[in-house]
Amino acid sequence: MITVIPQPLRALAAALPYPLYAVGGSVRDFLAGALSPRPDWDICSPAPEQLVEDAARASGFAVRAVYRNTGTVQLTDGEGAEYEFTRFRSDKYVRGVHTPAEIAFTDDIALDARRRDFCANAVYYDIAARKFCDPLGGIGDIRAKRLRTVAPARKVFGEDGLRLARLARLAAQTGFAPDEECLAGAHEHRALIRDIAPERIYAELAQLLHADERAGGAWGPYRGLDILRTTGVLDEIMPELAAGEGMAQRADFHRYDVLEHSLRCVYYAPPSIRWAALLHDVGKPACMLRDGNFHAHPEEGARLAQDILTRLRAPKRLTAQTARLVALHMRDFDMRMKESKVRRDIFANYDLLPALLALRQADYSACKDDVSPAPGVIKWQNVLEKMRAEGVPFSLKELAVNGADLTARGIRGERVGKILQELLLYCVQDGSRNTREKLLKHTDNLIKENK
Repeated sequence: MITVIPQPLRALAAALPYPLYAVGGSVRDFLAGALSPRPDWDICSPAPEQLVEDAARASGFAVRAVYRNTGTVQLTDGEGAEYEFTRFRSDKYVRGVHTPAEIAFTDDIALDARRRDFCANAVYYDIAARKFCDPLGGIGDIRAKRLRTVAPARKVFGEDGLRLARLARLAAQTGFAPDEECLAGAHEHRALIRDIAPERIYAELAQLLHADERAGGAWGPYRGLDILRTTGVLDEIMPELAAGEGMAQRADFHRYDVLEHSLRCVYYAPPSIRWAALLHDVGKPACMLRDGNFHAHPEEGARLAQDILTRLRAPKRLTAQTARLVALHMRDFDMRMKESKVRRDIFANYDLLPALLALRQADYSACKDDVSPAPGVIKWQNVLEKMRAEGVPFSLKELAVNGADLTARGIRGERVGKILQELLLYCVQDGSRNTREKLLKHTDNLIKENK
């Protein structure tokens, strides 16, 4: 492993009178043959943080922050890579609270290992000595692709509710499978996720939804979501979504219940719309309970998606886009919409169109695991290509007239903008209308109509 250890880290290890270890994800991923090009470097030692801070500065690191109560030093090297040092310690928790209530520093690597979450994350690499240290048998777990807790699972999950989300995220990213004790312990303490700050939960979920970019493979996000379902944590985080479990759908369209369909939609969706894929049918359970049918689920789903992502304190832009996609995902689902209306919808949602078509394709594929092109998507793509071939303008910049042309015709104030929008809609139905002569003639007609 020494060949992948950055040179500044080797220099720091040589400068310390204590052994310095790499630990956690970087060691796990190296042993699994899945180390990323820019791994997260967690390092540790029995060395006091002040000693590490001084040695790091002397070795060319910049010290970003020091937290003496936890023995933590955050570093960056000359190339901007980040490192987090933590002094060997033993932690005690108040039930479910992520931050330790008591910290005791130690020289015992086994005690330090016992404060971690999973044995696969508790393998150490002594940088100076160039050897692994495995106090809890984590190397065997890595080889077996297994997630096993460092202590009885009831204790591990009972100490820190964030570990409930970490379990699903790590399983998604690594492809490792939790053992039965691990799943049972997580299920028993599932309610402790409520004690975790929403931002922390969102961060874990966001990584889970992109787990296919790591070693977890294409099914990684689905696998992580399935663990949240199995342990009951999904019911605690997003009860509106979890309510779809066991809720049947029309057999001629769907092979799966509402929740399973939603999880599979994530699998078929590109990374940029995973939240929309997950939540696209979140309105179905509420509509079924309220109305006895799913008819209004896009509108109800948009409201619930907004509520869920706001509750998780997701970025506002993501929240707004997801809600909008959920509201739109059933447009022309029966393919009966006239081309004139499809054109207006394409124009009105042009900024979001690639995402919307991708969501509709993922939704179609998730119904019966059919990866053939969705007929509705093909229809809209054909209309879009036709519009582009005609030269339909999709913005004011593409329009053959501008505000000055309207002002020259005596139009003033807000009416200029309104007429320009009317001219855009006029061209949406026929791109050949986007000529200066035709648009000015249409403008004159609009002026006469409003006299």
